[in-house]
Amino acid sequence: MYIILVIIAVILLWAILVYNKLISLRNQNQEAWSGIDVQLKRRHNLIPNLIATVKGYQDHEAGVMDDVTKLRQTAMQAGTVADKSKAESALGLGLGKLIAVAENYPDLKASANFIDLQKQLSDVEDQIQLARRYYNGTTRDFNTKIQSFPDNILAKQFHFNACEFFAADDADKSVPQVDFTK
Repeated sequence: MYIILVIIAVILLWAILVYNKLISLRNQNQEAWSGIDVQLKRRHNLIPNLIATVKGYQDHEAGVMDDVTKLRQTAMQAGTVADKSKAESALGLGLGKLIAVAENYPDLKASANFIDLQKQLSDVEDQIQLARRYYNGTTRDFNTKIQSFPDNILAKQFHFNACEFFAADDADKSVPQVDFTK
Protein backbone atom coordinates (compact mmCIF):
# COMPACT_ATOMS: atom_id res chain seq x y z
CA MET A 1 0.00 0.00 0.00
CA TYR A 2 2.84 2.43 0.85
CA ILE A 3 4.51 1.69 -2.47
CA ILE A 4 1.38 2.68 -4.36
CA LEU A 5 1.09 5.90 -2.34
CA VAL A 6 4.75 6.72 -3.01
CA ILE A 7 4.26 6.12 -6.76
CA ILE A 8 1.16 8.32 -6.78
CA ALA A 9 3.00 11.03 -4.83
CA VAL A 10 5.95 10.92 -7.27
CA ILE A 11 3.63 11.15 -10.27
CA LEU A 12 1.71 14.00 -8.66
CA LEU A 13 4.93 15.84 -7.81
CA TRP A 14 6.19 15.34 -11.38
CA ALA A 15 2.90 16.69 -12.77
CA ILE A 16 3.07 19.77 -10.54
CA LEU A 17 6.69 20.47 -11.49
CA VAL A 18 6.04 20.04 -15.22
CA TYR A 19 2.89 22.16 -15.09
CA ASN A 20 4.70 24.96 -13.25
CA LYS A 21 7.58 24.82 -15.74
CA LEU A 22 5.14 25.04 -18.67
CA ILE A 23 3.46 28.06 -17.10
CA SER A 24 6.83 29.68 -16.51
CA LEU A 25 7.94 29.10 -20.11
CA ARG A 26 4.63 30.35 -21.50
CA ASN A 27 4.92 33.52 -19.39
CA GLN A 28 8.51 34.09 -20.55
CA ASN A 29 7.32 33.70 -24.13
CA GLN A 30 4.52 36.23 -23.61
CA GLU A 31 6.99 38.62 -21.99
CA ALA A 32 9.33 38.22 -24.94
CA TRP A 33 6.50 38.97 -27.36
CA SER A 34 5.70 42.07 -25.34
CA GLY A 35 9.32 43.19 -25.83
CA ILE A 36 8.99 42.82 -29.59
CA ASP A 37 5.68 44.66 -29.52
CA VAL A 38 7.20 47.60 -27.62
CA GLN A 39 10.04 47.93 -30.14
CA LEU A 40 7.68 47.65 -33.10
CA LYS A 41 5.52 50.41 -31.63
CA ARG A 42 8.63 52.58 -31.22
CA ARG A 43 9.41 51.94 -34.87
CA HIS A 44 5.84 52.76 -35.90
CA ASN A 45 5.98 56.01 -33.94
CA LEU A 46 9.22 57.10 -35.64
CA ILE A 47 7.90 56.58 -39.16
CA PRO A 48 5.56 59.62 -39.33
CA ASN A 49 8.41 61.90 -38.18
CA LEU A 50 10.76 60.40 -40.75
CA ILE A 51 8.17 60.79 -43.51
CA ALA A 52 7.42 64.39 -42.52
CA THR A 53 11.13 65.23 -42.56
CA VAL A 54 11.68 63.67 -45.98
CA LYS A 55 8.46 65.19 -47.33
CA GLY A 56 9.71 68.66 -46.53
CA TYR A 57 12.60 68.16 -48.98
CA GLN A 58 10.81 66.53 -51.88
CA ASP A 59 7.33 66.17 -53.26
CA HIS A 60 7.70 64.23 -56.50
CA GLU A 61 8.52 60.93 -54.78
CA ALA A 62 5.39 60.84 -52.66
CA GLY A 63 4.63 57.27 -53.80
CA VAL A 64 7.39 55.91 -51.59
CA MET A 65 6.04 57.79 -48.58
CA ASP A 66 2.48 56.64 -49.29
CA ASP A 67 3.70 53.04 -49.53
CA VAL A 68 5.54 53.29 -46.21
CA THR A 69 2.46 54.82 -44.57
CA LYS A 70 0.29 51.96 -45.85
CA LEU A 71 2.86 49.37 -44.79
CA ARG A 72 2.99 50.93 -41.32
CA GLN A 73 -0.79 50.74 -41.02
CA THR A 74 -0.80 47.10 -42.16
CA ALA A 75 1.94 46.23 -39.67
CA MET A 76 0.09 47.92 -36.83
CA GLN A 77 -3.09 45.96 -37.61
CA ALA A 78 -1.46 42.54 -38.05
CA GLY A 79 -2.79 40.08 -35.52
CA THR A 80 -0.91 36.79 -35.57
CA VAL A 81 2.81 36.37 -35.15
CA ALA A 82 3.11 35.17 -38.76
CA ASP A 83 1.11 38.14 -40.11
CA LYS A 84 3.08 40.61 -37.99
CA SER A 85 6.37 39.04 -39.09
CA LYS A 86 5.41 39.35 -42.76
CA ALA A 87 4.09 42.90 -42.37
CA GLU A 88 7.16 44.06 -40.45
CA SER A 89 9.48 42.61 -43.09
CA ALA A 90 7.60 44.53 -45.79
CA LEU A 91 7.76 47.67 -43.64
CA GLY A 92 11.52 47.24 -43.25
CA LEU A 93 11.89 47.09 -47.03
CA GLY A 94 9.75 50.21 -47.38
CA LEU A 95 11.87 52.07 -44.85
CA GLY A 96 14.99 51.08 -46.78
CA LYS A 97 13.46 52.62 -49.91
CA LEU A 98 12.55 55.78 -48.00
CA ILE A 99 16.11 56.16 -46.71
CA ALA A 100 17.41 55.53 -50.23
CA VAL A 101 15.18 58.33 -51.55
CA ALA A 102 16.58 60.64 -48.88
CA GLU A 103 20.10 59.90 -50.12
CA ASN A 104 19.26 61.95 -53.25
CA TYR A 105 18.95 65.13 -51.17
CA PRO A 106 22.25 66.37 -49.70
CA ASP A 107 20.52 69.03 -47.58
CA LEU A 108 18.25 66.41 -46.08
CA LYS A 109 21.14 64.03 -45.38
CA ALA A 110 22.89 66.87 -43.52
CA SER A 111 19.77 67.83 -41.53
CA ALA A 112 20.28 67.27 -37.80
CA ASN A 113 16.64 66.18 -37.46
CA PHE A 114 16.99 63.59 -40.22
CA ILE A 115 20.28 62.32 -38.83
CA ASP A 116 18.71 61.98 -35.38
CA LEU A 117 15.71 60.10 -36.83
CA GLN A 118 18.05 57.76 -38.73
CA LYS A 119 19.99 57.06 -35.56
CA GLN A 120 16.80 56.39 -33.60
CA LEU A 121 15.52 54.11 -36.35
CA SER A 122 18.81 52.24 -36.44
CA ASP A 123 18.68 51.80 -32.65
CA VAL A 124 15.10 50.55 -32.84
CA GLU A 125 16.02 48.08 -35.59
CA ASP A 126 18.81 46.73 -33.36
CA GLN A 127 16.39 46.41 -30.44
CA ILE A 128 13.85 44.63 -32.64
CA GLN A 129 16.54 42.15 -33.68
CA LEU A 130 17.48 41.50 -30.04
CA ALA A 131 13.84 41.16 -28.99
CA ARG A 132 13.21 38.81 -31.93
CA ARG A 133 16.11 36.60 -30.85
CA TYR A 134 14.90 36.51 -27.26
CA TYR A 135 11.33 35.74 -28.31
CA ASN A 136 12.43 32.98 -30.67
CA GLY A 137 14.59 31.50 -27.90
CA THR A 138 11.69 31.39 -25.47
CA THR A 139 9.48 29.98 -28.22
CA ARG A 140 12.04 27.25 -28.88
CA ASP A 141 12.28 26.36 -25.18
CA PHE A 142 8.51 26.31 -24.73
CA ASN A 143 7.85 24.30 -27.89
CA THR A 144 10.59 21.81 -26.96
CA LYS A 145 9.10 21.35 -23.50
CA ILE A 146 5.55 20.73 -24.71
CA GLN A 147 6.72 18.35 -27.43
CA SER A 148 9.16 16.31 -25.31
CA PHE A 149 8.16 13.04 -23.71
CA PRO A 150 6.81 12.64 -21.03
CA ASP A 151 6.01 16.35 -20.59
CA ASN A 152 3.95 16.34 -23.77
CA ILE A 153 1.35 14.14 -22.05
CA LEU A 154 0.64 16.79 -19.46
CA ALA A 155 0.93 19.61 -22.00
CA LYS A 156 -1.80 18.03 -24.14
CA GLN A 157 -4.05 17.54 -21.11
CA PHE A 158 -3.85 21.24 -20.24
CA HIS A 159 -4.03 22.42 -23.88
CA PHE A 160 -0.60 24.04 -24.14
CA ASN A 161 -0.13 24.86 -27.82
CA ALA A 162 3.09 25.52 -29.71
CA CYS A 163 4.02 29.15 -30.31
CA GLU A 164 4.94 30.60 -33.68
CA PHE A 165 8.44 31.88 -34.36
CA PHE A 166 8.91 35.51 -35.38
CA ALA A 167 10.87 34.69 -38.51
CA ALA A 168 12.42 36.92 -41.12
CA ASP A 169 10.94 36.63 -44.59
CA ASP A 170 13.17 35.59 -47.47
CA ALA A 171 13.00 39.18 -48.74
CA ASP A 172 14.13 40.41 -45.33
CA LYS A 173 17.14 38.09 -45.42
CA SER A 174 18.36 39.50 -48.72
CA VAL A 175 17.89 43.22 -48.00
CA PRO A 176 21.07 45.21 -48.62
CA GLN A 177 22.34 47.14 -45.63
CA VAL A 178 21.66 50.86 -45.62
CA ASP A 179 24.58 52.89 -44.30
CA PHE A 180 23.32 55.82 -42.21
CA THR A 181 26.77 57.24 -41.64
CA LYS A 182 27.28 58.69 -45.11
